[in-house]
Amino acid sequence: MARPHIIVITGPTASGKSARALKLARKLKGEIISADSRQVYRGLDIGTAKPSKKEQRAIPHHCIDIASPKKALTVIEYQKAALRAIKKILAKGKMPIIVGGTGFYIDAILYETSFPAVPPNPALRGKLEKLSPAKLFVLLKKLDPERAKNIDAKNPRRLMRAIEIAKALGHVPVLTKTLRFDAKIVLLNPPKATLQKNIARRTTKMLRAGLIDEVRKLVRTHTPRSRILELGFEYKYPLLYLERQISKDEMIAKINTENWRYAKRQMTWFKKIGTPALTQQSR
Repeated sequence: MARPHIIVITGPTASGKSARALKLARKLKGEIISADSRQVYRGLDIGTAKPSKKEQRAIPHHCIDIASPKKALTVIEYQKAALRAIKKILAKGKMPIIVGGTGFYIDAILYETSFPAVPPNPALRGKLEKLSPAKLFVLLKKLDPERAKNIDAKNPRRLMRAIEIAKALGHVPVLTKTLRFDAKIVLLNPPKATLQKNIARRTTKMLRAGLIDEVRKLVRTHTPRSRILELGFEYKYPLLYLERQISKDEMIAKINTENWRYAKRQMTWFKKIGTPALTQQSR
């Protein structure tokens, strides 16, 4: 039986994915499914570079604003929402266009996978939340060296989940992958200098648009401090600035530096994509 056709537009942060997806969706009469691990949360608009309301009205978007930022959305929950959206789009005879830079989400869409049936362990998470990403990585390496080789060592949430699974099962199972769709993947890969300029320009734009106020609102609506720190550099460093732990210049420098480092880690992930048709494009 032929697999359904979809398009995936991915690449590092600030590489122009959203603009490319909108252009393609207009051309192909498609609909967009976000594969961004923060655009799923309500209220995270400026710091996630979420498509504007006008853009969302012009082209239907899915998997945006589907969860509260106070609690992490699991990859299984995201996968269910994304697959429902794809089914709905295909039923209308339109092209699903996946756009985003969260490799884990893209994998969850592309492949039939069986995720470990290990429930959250609140007591363990409470202890792990007190550890830095570096210490979490060391702990995971002791528990499961193989999983440690293929994880984002800077992502505390992923590290904690891997440790949780490793402690429950003795190791993190290798997920078997069967391709679910006939996917054409477009990987945007701008030159280093261009990407660095894009990141800095985007940070300036976010601050002018009211990023600090967006973080203030998260605090006012009682989003836990530990949770805000998990929501990405655009939320972590403005929070530290509001707490007067760093200056405004330090905040800007940190956001830009960490996003550049993150972009490099993203490219390492994306270059491992091999099964679906992959087209690399510089901008």
